[in-house]
Amino acid sequence: MPAPVDSAVTGIHHVTAISGDARENLSFYTGLLGLRLVKRTVNQDVPDTYHLFYADGEGRPGTDLTFFPWPNLPPARPGIGLTMEAGFSVGEGSLDWWAERLAAAGLEVTSEARFGENALVFRDPHGLGLSLTETDDPLGTAPWDRSTVPAEHQLAGFHAVRLWERDLPRTARFLTEGLGFEETGEDGGWHRFEVGAGGPGRRVELRELPQERRGMWGTGAVHHVAFRVDDDDHQARTRERVAAAGQPPTEVIDRFWFRSIYFREPGGALFEVATDGPGFAVDEDARALGERLILPPWLEPRRAEIEAGLAPLGDATVADG
Repeated sequence: MPAPVDSAVTGIHHVTAISGDARENLSFYTGLLGLRLVKRTVNQDVPDTYHLFYADGEGRPGTDLTFFPWPNLPPARPGIGLTMEAGFSVGEGSLDWWAERLAAAGLEVTSEARFGENALVFRDPHGLGLSLTETDDPLGTAPWDRSTVPAEHQLAGFHAVRLWERDLPRTARFLTEGLGFEETGEDGGWHRFEVGAGGPGRRVELRELPQERRGMWGTGAVHHVAFRVDDDDHQARTRERVAAAGQPPTEVIDRFWFRSIYFREPGGALFEVATDGPGFAVDEDARALGERLILPPWLEPRRAEIEAGLAPLGDATVADG
């Protein structure tokens, strides 16, 4: 019996990755890529580590790329069990502008045609795989008026995430039965899965590589991909659906700005399902997001200890490279 439609996720909520030096990360994402630092906090499980959240001008779900800076880790080893690329959408006519900007910053950029759309593929300074895809159907995102990138060229939320799989049918079945996706196409060995109405922000793309070795977390790796649900009730229904599809989820974990469950897809990549709210403005002025260190209430009593263990991060509105 098929799972109810209202238990399906609604798209990508955020992607969390592992970076090297925090200041280099900040400079790249707010300077070169023009994203807004919307939450300057710590890893709630390892609070001696920053957790930096970059997003659109309002910090909307579906636009949020986050990082744990762990500069002492070795570089990631690509392979099965990791999300290999986080892709963003940009508006029509933006790719030439971005190609020139990225090349001027010294990045190696490749142009690709994907599912009838044009994309630029590159890596951040610590090795994270990124892409920008030009689309006439971007997410409804909010430009940031202090961005180093003109509003018409700003990153417009996620386009898709890409994973390698040793057993594609098994993960495809989980995406369908556990999260509510449907396969909608194949191009160059990549299989596209979309949820709901489909389109940017609602896509996962898989490639089957049966002989590929397992990957390992390190700098430049995606730590996990989070998918969106509307609220706690929606999350509870989705949690039941994920469990019924054979991938046991955690209990609900309160992250203060959203609530989360975690589980692994059949290939081993870590997934999360997160609520859309309450959002990043619940504990600071929306006009000042990301300007100071914010801690969830249960870590606030340890503020002095935590701050003493963090290297100074500096101003989020750094000049672009």
